[in-house]
Amino acid sequence: MKKVSILVPETAVPAAVVDPRYMFTAVNGFFKSAGHRPFFDIQTIGLTQEVRLNEGLVSIHTDRVLAEAEKTDLIIIPAISGDIGEAISRNEAFYPWIVEQYQRGAEVASLCVGAFLLASTGLLDGKSCSTHWLFANEFRARFPEVQLADDRVITHQKGLYSSGGASTYWNLLLYLVEKYTTREMAIIASKFFLLDIEKNSQLPFSVFRGQKDHGDDLILAIQEYIEQNYANRLTVDMLADKFGIGRRTFERRFKKVTANTVIEYIQRVKIEAAKKQLETGRKTVSEVMYDVGYTDPKAFRDIFKRIAGLSPIDYANRYN
Repeated sequence: MKKVSILVPETAVPAAVVDPRYMFTAVNGFFKSAGHRPFFDIQTIGLTQEVRLNEGLVSIHTDRVLAEAEKTDLIIIPAISGDIGEAISRNEAFYPWIVEQYQRGAEVASLCVGAFLLASTGLLDGKSCSTHWLFANEFRARFPEVQLADDRVITHQKGLYSSGGASTYWNLLLYLVEKYTTREMAIIASKFFLLDIEKNSQLPFSVFRGQKDHGDDLILAIQEYIEQNYANRLTVDMLADKFGIGRRTFERRFKKVTANTVIEYIQRVKIEAAKKQLETGRKTVSEVMYDVGYTDPKAFRDIFKRIAGLSPIDYANRYN
């Protein structure tokens, strides 16, 4: 029997605590229905016996306090809410225990923005991780040693798992069920919970907002120029000349503060504009392509799919 320890951090999202327990409990039920013993031994662990969440509206009574926690096989770190810095600080007591359990062979999975707590342990340094796309810029700023894969629904590296935004944690839970039990059991769970077992990208749901909290006034001015003139032909040399900065310095400085190359940023701005036009349904894909500054249908389709995760026509059909 595998022991699953679901942490109950201060400021946790209540559903992200309850849902993992529901998933593993349901799988135990499937095993019992098939005449087998339950597979998971599930417990919740908090810093206190009672953890009050959502400004006191929800109260979770934990099975164990951290001081009583025993060796475990899998640790689930739920999503957190509110101020990220405050949440990281308020949950510091968990970090040494997580590291100790990992060193003793436990695996660790973070759900959505619970990745901030997992990254705070240092275990993710030099490894890949996913989190909610909306918090990607803040995550990169706080944890530059971690390779953020903000397009992925699930990442898995050396016993460390993470999920993308919001409800995608259900896909990670399903992934863990398959990993610990069987593909057949994961399929049963996917049908029971009405989950798409193959969903692997959160790109279609993301909104590009740029990284603008860097304090570099020149780069910020260039970002704003790109966003106001995305329909025009923009090149690195033209922008460097216009703003009086050497090309090499410009490219290095831009990538450092925005986490995108200049070309990537221009493409993302264009595609974000195209997505918004396709969502209204008033123009054809070709009209949108020309509006955002592309003339080659294949190039537009390839770049759109790489950034948005869907072809332009599929995106329009889904969100129109």
